[in-house]
Amino acid sequence: MGKALLQAAEEDVRSRGAGGLSLPVWMKASWYRKRGYQKVDKQGMGVLLWKPFEDDVPAPRWIKPKKKPEKEAGKVVVTAFINGWCPAQSINYERAKRAAAEFGDEVKFREINTFDRDVFLEWGIQDGLYLDEKNILRGPPLKFEKIKKKIAVKVKKIKRP
Repeated sequence: MGKALLQAAEEDVRSRGAGGLSLPVWMKASWYRKRGYQKVDKQGMGVLLWKPFEDDVPAPRWIKPKKKPEKEAGKVVVTAFINGWCPAQSINYERAKRAAAEFGDEVKFREINTFDRDVFLEWGIQDGLYLDEKNILRGPPLKFEKIKKKIAVKVKKIKRP
């Protein structure tokens, strides 16, 4: 079934005049390599695979992060980048927003909607969850309790007058 779906996707993009097909992969890439795809870029856990249909087509590249969320004095800043395409990130977003709300004024929750391409290009971050300047996502969705605990650790470190 997987081979047939991939073949259908390749035929579809060829019929539309595409010079190749790129795939963002967060699972084993070896299955795709056996079907002619090659690694052209890597970002964190993600690998960008590419199968050119023509020799003169340049390979795509990931858009690299351009800036990070900033700290605010006297607060913990929880920043969630969300665009709606990844169900796992939508789960993280909802859990982080709920966890941040439990800390009142000591925590600021900031949403950055990267569904807007200009916003995505400004930041270079499509999905992510940051505590102050640190991305805390590495893999599957975090449990609510884990997010809350990470926030609590940061809140305890806030310097109060």
